[in-house]
Amino acid sequence: MAHPSQLGLQDAASSAMVKLLYFHDHTLMVLLMISSFVFYTIIILVTTKLTDKYLLDSQQIEVVWTFLPAFVLIMVALPSVRILYLADETTTPHLTIKTLGHQWYWSYEYTDFKDLTFDSYMVPTQDLAPGQFRLLEADHRMVVPESSLVRLLISADDVLHSWTVPSLGVKFDAVPGRLNQATFTVSRPGIYFGQCSEICGANHSFMPIVMEAIPLEHFETWSSLLLENA
Repeated sequence: MAHPSQLGLQDAASSAMVKLLYFHDHTLMVLLMISSFVFYTIIILVTTKLTDKYLLDSQQIEVVWTFLPAFVLIMVALPSVRILYLADETTTPHLTIKTLGHQWYWSYEYTDFKDLTFDSYMVPTQDLAPGQFRLLEADHRMVVPESSLVRLLISADDVLHSWTVPSLGVKFDAVPGRLNQATFTVSRPGIYFGQCSEICGANHSFMPIVMEAIPLEHFETWSSLLLENA
């Protein structure tokens, strides 16, 4: 049975996702104003008794309904282009992780460390501990430091996959033979869940993504312990 917290998306945990939410609200208000204006115009046209059978054209109305939609498109396009630019902007990352999709699990390689690599499989339902989420928990989490710019190099070993974590605003395809690049900064510690969002085969629903953001000093301790046990 699904946990109540699984019925909705997690709160935004990166600046990119916060900007996407603001853009969603902005666009929704624009659509609401357009819908209200169209509905009001329809009501007026249906209920009014004023007619003019000699009316052939109106330059003023034609100018308005030409420039008004253009202005609305600009209001929507400029914030959208800004978000796309910021999402694709790549500066010097603090950490680079190579992510490889397989049928049906993920492999993570921390390229800034020697021999720091592991596979991440879904935890079977019968092995779940109390408080863990069914179909969302993985045996090895991808651990990153909070407030640090992380770069993902995403590819696949067999078929198309898609590395997706909604709370970070990250969704990039994993294509065999090609590297895709994504960057994000987690704003606060926490555990963030995602899943492969590309139909990649029979067990497509069983390759979750679990990312844990921790303070930098804890990340250094985690990486040291993992390397010692390798």
